[in-house]
Amino acid sequence: MTDISKDQVRHVAHLARLAITDDEVDTMTKQLGDIIHYAELLNELDTTGVEPTTHVLDLKNVMRKDEPRKWIDREDALNNATDHQNNQFKVPTIL
Repeated sequence: MTDISKDQVRHVAHLARLAITDDEVDTMTKQLGDIIHYAELLNELDTTGVEPTTHVLDLKNVMRKDEPRKWIDREDALNNATDHQNNQFKVPTIL
């Protein structure tokens, strides 16, 4: 079993920019040690014949095929615009 030291907890807290007290260091040392111990239990599992996965769910591409389709005319689109000029949408200047 790999134990975690108080210095390692302080170092990780420093990297995460967390200010922790000595009492919190004691608590987190025990909690992180328990987490590491639990994770090490997974090494005891027999995983022969189990294929590696990159994701637990079988995800598939859900996007539609890129096929041409009829679109509205420019005039119809510009009719919905609050303001237009020279066959283009006119929007407020932001710079």
